[in-house]
Amino acid sequence: MKRFGTPLKPSAIKLLLLGSGELGKEVAIEAMRLGVEVIACDRYENAPAMQVAHRSHTFNMLDGANIRRVVEEEQPDFIVPEIEAIATPTLVELEKEGWTVIPTARAVRLTMDRQGIRQLAAEELRLPTSPYRFAGSLEELEAGAKAVGFPCFIKPTMSSSGHGQSMVKKPADLKKAWEFAIETGRGKTGKVIVEGKINFDYEITLLTVRHAGGISFCAPVGHIQIDGDYRESWQPQPMTKTALKYAQAIAKKVVDELCGKTGRGIFGVELFVKGDMVYFSELSPRPHDTGMVTMVSQTMSEMELHVRAILGLPIPCLRRLPARRAQAGGRGRQAEIPCRPGASVAILANIKTDSPAYTGVEQALKAPGTWIRLFGKPMSPGHRRMGVALAIGKTVAEARKKAMAAAKKVKVVEG
Repeated sequence: MKRFGTPLKPSAIKLLLLGSGELGKEVAIEAMRLGVEVIACDRYENAPAMQVAHRSHTFNMLDGANIRRVVEEEQPDFIVPEIEAIATPTLVELEKEGWTVIPTARAVRLTMDRQGIRQLAAEELRLPTSPYRFAGSLEELEAGAKAVGFPCFIKPTMSSSGHGQSMVKKPADLKKAWEFAIETGRGKTGKVIVEGKINFDYEITLLTVRHAGGISFCAPVGHIQIDGDYRESWQPQPMTKTALKYAQAIAKKVVDELCGKTGRGIFGVELFVKGDMVYFSELSPRPHDTGMVTMVSQTMSEMELHVRAILGLPIPCLRRLPARRAQAGGRGRQAEIPCRPGASVAILANIKTDSPAYTGVEQALKAPGTWIRLFGKPMSPGHRRMGVALAIGKTVAEARKKAMAAAKKVKVVEG
C-alpha cells in the first residue's frame, strides 16, 4: 500500500518544480491536495507556482550547477520540469544517479529542442510530419526554405508560446525571420527549424497520459494559435473515427518511445489534421497551455492527471459526462477520459507594467458556467498571457462564445 506523508515533516513526499508558471501553479495545487511538499523554482521571483508552494528558489533553469545544488539541498522524490529551457544534461546525470525525473530525462532532453523531437518522430518513428529542414546560418535557412517551399514557418529550435516564430512568404523576408528567431527564442541554440506549410483543416492537442495502468487519452482539444501562441482552445474537437484512431496511434507511439519502461506523466501531443490524415507537429512532456480548458471540461484536469501519474495513482475511467462516452480501460489498455463541452480563452496584457491589476472580473462571471483564472504573474513586458476565461455549454460553440465574451470583459491595467 502506497504511503503518503505530511508536508514539512520527515514523512513528506517532495516534488521539485523546475519552472513555475501558470501550469506549474496548478500542478503545485493538485500535488498539495494530496499532502505533497512542493518546492518551486524559476528564473524570476514570485512566479505563479512560487506563490502557492511551500518553498522556492530563484535561478536560471539553464544553470546546471544550480539545479544540482537545489536537488541535493531539497532531496526531492520527483523532479518535474515545467518549461523547455532547462539544463537537460544535468537532468540526465541526476537520473543516472538515482533521482526521478518526470517523465524521463531523455524525454525532457529530446523535447526541449525541436530538432531532437522532430528527428525522433520523423526519422526514427517514421511518423508523418510537415516537410522541414534545420539551419544554423542564414545561408542554410535560405536553402532549407527553398527545399520546403513558401510559405514556410521559421521557429527557434528551443522556444515556447510562439517566441521567435514567424511565417515567411517570400525569400526576401528570410533574413528578418532568421534574426528574429535567433534573438528572441527562449533558448540560444543558434539553430532554427524551417517547416513547410500543411493545408490542414484544424490542429489539435491530444493530451496523452502514461500512468501505472497504461495509456489514457483525453478527448482532442481544438485550438487557435496566433504567431505560435495559444489564444483559444476547446474540447472536444470533432474528428472522424479514422482521424482519431490515427491521432491516438501516433501519440501512443511517440509517448511510449519517450517513456521507455518507467516514464510517466501527461504529454501534450500537437497534431495537424486534414480529413482522415494526421500529421505530428510537436510534443510537450508536461501539461499543455491549450489543455487549461480541462479545468472545467473534465472531472480531472490535465494537471490532476499529471500528478496522479507522477505519484503512481489510479486513473480510472470516470463517470460519463454528457458529451462523450468513455471507453473501458484497465491495466495495460488504452482508455479515453470523458469530457463535456468546454472552452478556454486567453486574457492578454498589452501594456508594460510591474504592477498588473484587473478590471471586469465581476462582469465576466455573471454568465452561468463561466470561470476566470488569473495567474498572478508579477509583471508584463508589454504582451503576455495573464489569465484565462473558461466556460462550459451544451455545445462547444456555446462554450466558446461564453468564454470569449468573458475574456473580453477582463482588462489588464496598471496597478
